Amino acid sequence: MTNKEVKFRKVIEENEHKISSICRYYSSNDEGQKDLYQEVLINIWKSLDSFRGDAQLSTWIYRVAVNTAMGFANKEIKRQKIFIDHNESILDNLVDLEEDLAKDKEKLVQQLENQINQLSVIDKIIMTLVMESVNHKEIASVIGITEPNVRVKIHRIKNELKETLKMSNS
Repeated sequence: MTNKEVKFRKVIEENEHKISSICRYYSSNDEGQKDLYQEVLINIWKSLDSFRGDAQLSTWIYRVAVNTAMGFANKEIKRQKIFIDHNESILDNLVDLEEDLAKDKEKLVQQLENQINQLSVIDKIIMTLVMESVNHKEIASVIGITEPNVRVKIHRIKNELKETLKMSNS
């Protein structure tokens, strides 16, 4: 096994969850997520030799994954709309709020994921990174905006999501 293969395997092993999370938010179905995941891996493999170490490796992985996802998202827009419409109708048919807490939590998570899927590409990236507990400085580096701007965007996005979820649960 070459040094590149060893390094690649280590990088993927350490960042698999991050990559998977980004793929989940940028593709509406399992097959699309798998395809996107493969595209991200290919792009990491192709770019691994060019990583200069200017940023943390995890930041660089996010950049590769997000850039790949953004390109992939353009292809997925039509399929995503169908996914959202389908899931909204499923949510409408879920049982009353008196059901056990597990179903309520699952419903809320699904609604949140649907709302995140409807955000703009940049807002979706920001929230994906926030949910992965990436710090504001690293998010700013990935997105290419200032750290204070990241904080403002996160605050606005959270408020927008709260309002939307509140309205859909009324």
